[in-house]
Amino acid sequence: MIDVKLLQKNFDETATALMRKKVSAETIAELKSANETLKTAKLAYETLQAKQNELSKLFGQYKKEGKSTDELKIEVDANKATLNDLLDVQRSAEEALDAIIMRVPNIPDADVPDGADENDNIEIRKVLTPPTFTFTPKEHWELADQNGWIDFERGVKLAKSRFSVVGGMGARLERALINFMLDFNRERGFEEFSVPMLVNRRALEGTGQLPKFEEDLFKVEEEELYLIPTAEVPLTNLYQDEILNGAELPIKMTGYTSCFRKEAGSGGRDVRGMIRQHQFHKVELVSITRADQSDAVFEEMVTCASDLLAALGLPHRLVTLCTGDLGFGAARTVDLEVWLPGQNTYREISSVSNTRDFQARRAKIRYKEEGKNILAHTLNGSSLAVGRTMIAIMENFQQEDGSITIPVALQKYL
Repeated sequence: MIDVKLLQKNFDETATALMRKKVSAETIAELKSANETLKTAKLAYETLQAKQNELSKLFGQYKKEGKSTDELKIEVDANKATLNDLLDVQRSAEEALDAIIMRVPNIPDADVPDGADENDNIEIRKVLTPPTFTFTPKEHWELADQNGWIDFERGVKLAKSRFSVVGGMGARLERALINFMLDFNRERGFEEFSVPMLVNRRALEGTGQLPKFEEDLFKVEEEELYLIPTAEVPLTNLYQDEILNGAELPIKMTGYTSCFRKEAGSGGRDVRGMIRQHQFHKVELVSITRADQSDAVFEEMVTCASDLLAALGLPHRLVTLCTGDLGFGAARTVDLEVWLPGQNTYREISSVSNTRDFQARRAKIRYKEEGKNILAHTLNGSSLAVGRTMIAIMENFQQEDGSITIPVALQKYL
């Protein structure tokens, strides 16, 4: 969550920064009202507390002067009762403000470009040249059907739409990609973890999926457990409520999980094929750093994901997301978009985000440095979405007869 102190020190500046992230005028008004209520409650409590302290000092003076303290004691006791009431008011005001703040996104970095949506994102660079074909390239669902790699109809039969079954060489390629990605990331210094794919509400609150995005999560009935939308959730929350040794940071992690999303806000996009599924596999990068390390580690994570794509021979581009396209918890994001010849366009395959101390404040992840407890910075990124990587291989390495060449980097895994 954002720092309450920012609201208290300079509300207007903070509100302006939040509006860059599409926070509504209504929410800003709610924040302002709740913040003013808290300030008033704190002032009332602190004013009476100061008076109580002054009155308490009078006891010694009265005794020295031989004065009766009976009336003083009555006043002090009455003030104490009022103080308790004012403390309750202050706590209620804090809870009300926190409830609003939990639904408020992170503040974008000052140099993130302003924009309304993905059309205002800024390209950083392209990596590798898209292939040229002497024939019209097919889309992945055509290739999947021809090669028997992905069965969309049986996925619907087993579950519902946006589930699929990967079989034969497709299943082997999927497994090879997972192993290749994990090995690649491990060689770059990211320690491998295998984590639960069910997490509790506290973990999802820690990384920002709850309370705002509950409708996009699959929940286990009669349990306070949810299927994870990304490995970012369990990997980041490994250090929930912990105080780390600053000298041992950064902590760099990678892990493979299945991910589950209702895609409630997708608006019917990508209903055909495997681009947007309710269940998909992903290899994730997560880092926990000191504040002074996070920018360098961010670039390291972007480079790792880009180099992985390049090692597979997949043309892609890097784009900086504008404020209107930034995710809820992100202060800065670079997307990697892979070239899909069948669609003749670049499509997102990875997002690498720096959340600064936004998630750490929610999850209470801190580090100790020079005797002080400091909020950590957390970063996350796909490295990579397995299904989309397989689609990219199918489309970029397709042959005229519909067969698919396996990238050299994967051949030893097959």
